[in-house]
Amino acid sequence: MVVDDEPMLRQAVKLLLEHDGEQVETVKSGEAALAALAQQTFDLIITDFSMPGMQGDELVARIRQQLPAQRIIMATAFVEEYRVFAQPTGNVDAVLLKPFSYKELHAAVAQVLTEEPNYCIPTVPPIFQQSPAQDFPLPPER
Repeated sequence: MVVDDEPMLRQAVKLLLEHDGEQVETVKSGEAALAALAQQTFDLIITDFSMPGMQGDELVARIRQQLPAQRIIMATAFVEEYRVFAQPTGNVDAVLLKPFSYKELHAAVAQVLTEEPNYCIPTVPPIFQQSPAQDFPLPPER
């Protein structure tokens, strides 16, 4: 499940994951994510940190109360705010820095789905970000 208040980003992440053969549900808020979780299970949740209403860290904390082994990736453009203000109970398995590339998304998803969940380890989760130049090399100078 992808949780993000930005429709274009939700759709882009959905398309990228579907390209990898995943089935993807999308929702626009933490409240909608909790409602979806009440109806079905998900192998992975990718949630935005900064959203109107329920922030991503609050969503993660509420999910952890009900499903401590749920695999979760936090996506954020505000990594410093995430590190400073995120609720300590909102441990995630990985953090994706926005904007992220397909390779970063793929690497984060692959790692989180193949490793043991990070839900009881109070450490900083891995952060996936590469230089944009690695994904989109500039043409040679003339």
